[in-house]
Formats: sequence, C-alpha cells, structure tokens
Amino acid sequence: MANFLIIIFIAGYILISFETYLKINKAAIALFTGILCWVIYIAAVDDPNRVESALINSVPGIAGIIFFLLSAMTIVELIDAHNGFDIITKRINQTSKRKLVWTITLITFFLSPILDNLTTSIVMVLLLRKLVDNSKQRMVFIGMIIIAANAGGVWSPLGDVTTTMLWIGGQVSAENILLKLFLPSLACVVAPLVICTFKMHGNIRPPANMNTDSKMPFNMRHQYIVLISGLLILVSVPILKMITGLPPFMSILLGLGILWIITEILHQKKDDEEKKELTAAAALRRIDTPSILFFLGLLLGIAALETAGVLELTAHALDSKIGNENIIVILIGLLSSVVDNVPLVAASQAMYNLDRFPTDHNFWLLLTYCCGTGGSILLIGSAAGVAAMGMEKLSFIWYLKKISFLALVGFFSGIVIYFLQQLF
Repeated sequence: MANFLIIIFIAGYILISFETYLKINKAAIALFTGILCWVIYIAAVDDPNRVESALINSVPGIAGIIFFLLSAMTIVELIDAHNGFDIITKRINQTSKRKLVWTITLITFFLSPILDNLTTSIVMVLLLRKLVDNSKQRMVFIGMIIIAANAGGVWSPLGDVTTTMLWIGGQVSAENILLKLFLPSLACVVAPLVICTFKMHGNIRPPANMNTDSKMPFNMRHQYIVLISGLLILVSVPILKMITGLPPFMSILLGLGILWIITEILHQKKDDEEKKELTAAAALRRIDTPSILFFLGLLLGIAALETAGVLELTAHALDSKIGNENIIVILIGLLSSVVDNVPLVAASQAMYNLDRFPTDHNFWLLLTYCCGTGGSILLIGSAAGVAAMGMEKLSFIWYLKKISFLALVGFFSGIVIYFLQQLF
C-alpha cells in the first residue's frame, strides 16, 4: 500500500510538471492527487477511525498556512490596487546597465522579504518593462531578479512559502531566520551580481512611453497611506507572534482586518462604482486562488504519506545511505531546482521531527536557505522563475546557458558563508 501511495503522488507531481502541455491547471491535479492518497489509504487499512483522526489532526496546520497565504496575498493586492508600488518604481532613473542591474537586484532582494518572492518578481518585471525597451536586454536583468527574489525570500518568515511553512511549523524562529540567514542570502545575490556586472557594458534605451501610465490617477496621500500601512502590517506579523504567542495566521488576519478598515475609511465618500476595485472584497476576488488550492492539495498529499509512514522510511533511507545531514540538505536544495520546493519542505518537516532536530537547529536553517535559493538554478525551480517565464516568454534553454551558472555560484557562495558563520 505504501508503494502504491508513492506511485500516485509521484504520478500526480509529474502531471503537475507538465501542466503547460496537458492544459490542465496544476491546482486541479494537486487536489485530486492529495485527496486520492487519503481515499486509498483509508480504504486499505483495518482501522479507518485512526486514519480519520490523523487527517483531522493534520487539518489545523494546513489551514494555518492557507489562511496566512490568503491574507498576505490580499494585502499585497490592496497595495497594488492603489498603485502603491509606483511610489518605489518611479524613483529609478539609471540608464547605465551596470548601475541599473545593481539597483534592480538590490531593490528586489530587500523587497522580497516583505512582499514574498513571487509578488516581488512580478512587480519588478513590470517595472523593468518601463525602464528597458529591448526585450533581449531585459532578459539578463530578469535572471538577476529571479535570483534576488528567491534569495531575499529566505531571510524573512514572509518572503517564501517554504520559509513561512517552516516558521509556522516551529522549525525556525523569525529572529534566527534574520540573524543567521541574511548574510548567506546576501552572498547568494552579490556573487552572481559581481560576475554579471563585468559582462555588462553601455546604457539601456528607455521605452518611448515610459512616462505615460495607463493606470487611473490616484490621490497621492491614499497611495502612501495604503503602501506604508500594508508594509508595516506585513513586517509586524513576526513581532506580534513573538509578543502574543498566537499563530502567525492570527497576526496576518488581524493586519488584513486593519488594512480593510483603513481602505473603507479612505473611500467611504465615493460611490460604489468608483470604489469597487479598491476594496478588500475586490482584492480577494483578484488573488491567485488556484495557487492556494495547489498548496492545499500538495500538503494533503504529504500528510497522507506522513501518516502512512512513507516519509519516516525515506528519512531512514537517506540517513543510512548518506549519513551527513548537511549533505542531505544541500542535495534537497539542488533537487528544488527541478522539484517544487513546497512538497520538498513539507516532506522534510514530516521526515525529521522536532525531537531529533529542535527549533533553529542547523538542519532547519540550512534547509530554509537551500530550498529557497536552490530553485533559482533552473527556470522552472521556483514560483518567481515560472512567473517571469510566463510574463517575458523566457526560454528554459536560454536561462540554463546564461543564468543557471550564476545561480549555482550564488547558491554555494551562501552555503560557504553559512558555515563560516557557524565557525565564528
């Protein structure tokens, strides 16, 4: 039965990987696969009540992640609906390729921990279209955006779905994510950035229409209020968790409620037609709900494998064949360039419990770094890369030739810095 569950899960993941060719949304496949694992498992055991109890015990942890993602995505949508990000992007006026690549990369690196790597990569690609007219020139910049977005997402509990999962699961604390992973993440960006700088020469040609904006005009005061409020709410989530002890999804839901009230007050004098796209209700309709259901399906599937004991057996196999926990984590990070890092991290959480590796153990911190940055090595290895591929029609082969080596250099540079930190 265990082997059958593994086959179903792997088959589902392969189908998810070929979403573009099958023309079937990955959320549908993930939901079907995750629930099918539970159906087969409960039908095969002698004690269905035990399986039902295990499922019920898994739901609160999964629900916490889903509520957290839902709230964070809504807050970012509200900021974007008020053109809040334009306040940042309009201040970039470099034309030198070298100066621009540093500016774009570092903004991405420091924005990603607040917004998350996927949202940041989308925002920065849209910004880049306003700054660079030539689509071929944009490609290298976008490669650096992907590397910086994924690296920036590592040193904040909000910056990457997997980092959030490990934080909510109690494997890492917010303060140690920042203290112990900031320098490795920075090295992961700076090393490829230095190499990239030597390859860039000359100036970029701005688009002829860069000063025009198709978006509706906004009250500048409203833009600042929503942007600053939204960013402060996102930054305060880990602080509230440390102060109150409540789960992170409670803090983010509180923040969403506050921003919802703020936007309602700002637009209370407008008629319904004028303000309908500026409300939290409208933002909830615009968020990427299929992605949330995709995470739900994957997490349900992983929970079924964990309950069936499959992941425990896998952990024992890795320990017996490899032994060294650091090598295991690095291999998992490299694997995340091919396999989505969400199921990899979820599986790792199930395979290695907190009794063996307590909170903030070297294993969990290194796993956070490796799974967050390893996805940059291939274009399909991260949500940021997939989003950029869809927006700019990047070629997998082009990325492999031009960016993968840079990402690999960054990946191992961060690992070296991480271990040097451990020594000193």
